[in-house]
Amino acid sequence: MKVIMNGTLVPLDQSQCSPLGWLDGAGIFETIKTVDGKPWALSRHMRRAVNSALKESIALPSEERVRDSISVLLAAEIHPRGLLRVSFDAQGNWAVVHLGYEEHASAAKVGQHPVPLVVEGVPVKSFPYNHRLEILEQARERGLDEALVISTDGRVCEGSVSNLLLKIAGTWCTPPLSDGVLPGIMRALVIENCDVMVRSIAVSEIESIESAFLLSSLRIAQPIASIDGRELSQSPEFRDEIQAMALRTSVG
Repeated sequence: MKVIMNGTLVPLDQSQCSPLGWLDGAGIFETIKTVDGKPWALSRHMRRAVNSALKESIALPSEERVRDSISVLLAAEIHPRGLLRVSFDAQGNWAVVHLGYEEHASAAKVGQHPVPLVVEGVPVKSFPYNHRLEILEQARERGLDEALVISTDGRVCEGSVSNLLLKIAGTWCTPPLSDGVLPGIMRALVIENCDVMVRSIAVSEIESIESAFLLSSLRIAQPIASIDGRELSQSPEFRDEIQAMALRTSVG
């Protein structure tokens, strides 16, 4: 397996990153979907990385160098559907990996995470990512596919590794960034293109959710089958609309 380490294509064992693209210590990262060797929404991911780096005081290489390195890696590590992870640490190191990705074929079972999260401003896409992955693993141990994360203020935030798109009283909505929501790329595209309302969602409204999706750069829009065992209506036409929008707006 070849990876990019500080702009150079090298075997994984000659790099400073794990097989999943994590560097030691702390930093920021972006996870990007690829289809037939093309990264989706790369410009948006780069813009978010720049914003995250400013907040975390991390120096980034030039965008041109990152883009060139990604092109080299995609030509060396070929996957019809892929997960491209770009990581930048606080010491100035950066790495890129390209892994095969299997699409989610079925709707997700979701349940509330039992421990509320303290919200402290808008989060950034940062590592170590263990806390979020632990929430996901705890959900899977309960037979679920994803967790519904609630804030200590009693508001619905997001999934452990995804944003939420919820239909309540006939209106599609998603929680605001100010409620502790990661500024997801697919979330932004859906808000801009699909007539989605941004508003706070109280825990008491969970029982009123009629239909829902998990949003992420990899999942695009994965339908939610149930929340805490209560089955939801499915919205295949809206999913098709989101998928078509993602294809139309994300390449480049």
